[in-house]
Amino acid sequence: MVNGSPVTILLVEDDPAHAEIVMRNLAAFRVANRINHVEDGQAALDYLMHQGAYADPESSPRPGLILLDLRLPKVDGLEVLARIKAAEDLKTIPVVVLTTSSAESDLVKAYEHGVGSYLVKPVDFDKFTKQLEAFGYYWLAWNKFPDEK
Repeated sequence: MVNGSPVTILLVEDDPAHAEIVMRNLAAFRVANRINHVEDGQAALDYLMHQGAYADPESSPRPGLILLDLRLPKVDGLEVLARIKAAEDLKTIPVVVLTTSSAESDLVKAYEHGVGSYLVKPVDFDKFTKQLEAFGYYWLAWNKFPDEK
């Protein structure tokens, strides 16, 4: 909950198994109220800019948090991040990179583009589950967000 309001999360993840793990774990820990999932970088941009299939703001509400993979089809995650942070109406949305890449160059570029946090997905399922639980409590229970406009 963000200031007593439901949290909408935009999950940008092309791996269906990873997306399912994230959605199930956040739901199981009751730390997310609504998760919208898109599978590529272009769909994420369309969602955020209310274009194409996501033109209706009712069915694609502004997220309070974006979980972003880096290795995405169509538009790379770092490009998505750069475009989010360059857009006046999107730049204040917290973005957390959730990726398998532990490459220092990706980490540095993500922070240069304004990422709020960079998490490397553990290969081990139990460790991934624990990481998501800690993430959920931190970002959605303890962290403070500005009021939505």
